[in-house]
Amino acid sequence: MVEVYPKILEGIKIEIRQARLKAALSANAHLLSLYWQIGNTILEQQQQANWGDKLTERLSDDLRREFPDMKGFSHRNIKYMRQFASTYPSFQIGQPVVAQLPWAHHVVILDKVKDENQRLFYMKKAIENGWSRDILSLQIKSSLHIRQGNVITNFEATLPSPQSDLARQVFKDPYIFDFLTMADDYQEKDIERSLIEHITKFLVELGAGFAYVGKQYHIEVGQKDYYLDLLFYHLKLRAFIVIELKKGEFKPEYAGKLNFYLSVVDDMLRHPNDQATIGLLICQDKNKIVAEYALKDINKPIGISEYQLTHAIPEDLKGSLPTIEELEQELEQDVDE
Repeated sequence: MVEVYPKILEGIKIEIRQARLKAALSANAHLLSLYWQIGNTILEQQQQANWGDKLTERLSDDLRREFPDMKGFSHRNIKYMRQFASTYPSFQIGQPVVAQLPWAHHVVILDKVKDENQRLFYMKKAIENGWSRDILSLQIKSSLHIRQGNVITNFEATLPSPQSDLARQVFKDPYIFDFLTMADDYQEKDIERSLIEHITKFLVELGAGFAYVGKQYHIEVGQKDYYLDLLFYHLKLRAFIVIELKKGEFKPEYAGKLNFYLSVVDDMLRHPNDQATIGLLICQDKNKIVAEYALKDINKPIGISEYQLTHAIPEDLKGSLPTIEELEQELEQDVDE
């Protein structure tokens, strides 16, 4: 009994978690179905009777009076229900993707994304990565659908399929480091330090699956010391990711040095079950043709991307401006009030 009980308990815990998840998904799908029915009814009545916004206003007042314990019947939200029904005219409760996304996320997408394919892209990414509404909004603002998979790589020549396709979709170009504020004379080490100070936001920008291993990761080769800027492990790729940050434009020699680092990591850190280590050079600027030639005869998988920062500010003004943390605290206070 004593030996078997922990396994029994763990099994029951798993069943409860799965049941709770299914219940939450089911409740969300039914809520979306209700909102769609309301929105579709409004559309039909407005088309038949040529009613305007007065119908949504009246519905809002009457529904809130009838169901005071229920939220979601504001005039603004009912207008979103109408837009939801108009955007997805064939919505069904069992419809994949659309029915899985919370209503608050749908509101963000309805507000910010007009193209059907782009809407589907952001819905899938939000579900896959577990994005909050705010993260979803930021990813839309930064045009993730354009940046995702846009990186220059040699993956097709150095990685087997489908690993090469998956790896390409993991990386972006450019990377948006708008949570950093750097002085005009910043150095590569300043970017590296700031990214680690804001590791949570950095991981969000990198995307799902990245696990942080270390910065200035020490390796010794031939009694000489070398340091990798940033080392990650990607859970879906099952591979180490070496990231090198470079200020200024891309230079071909950067690819050769990173190729050397990847060989060392493959030899010293890679487990037999791991896939080939992948390198990512993130530069301030790059020439597409030069980057493609630099990777042409490299035998290790490498991607080359750019990064974008907030506008640099003079050092003498930097101390007088609020930090990211101070701004976040002010925003939290505004919300509380």
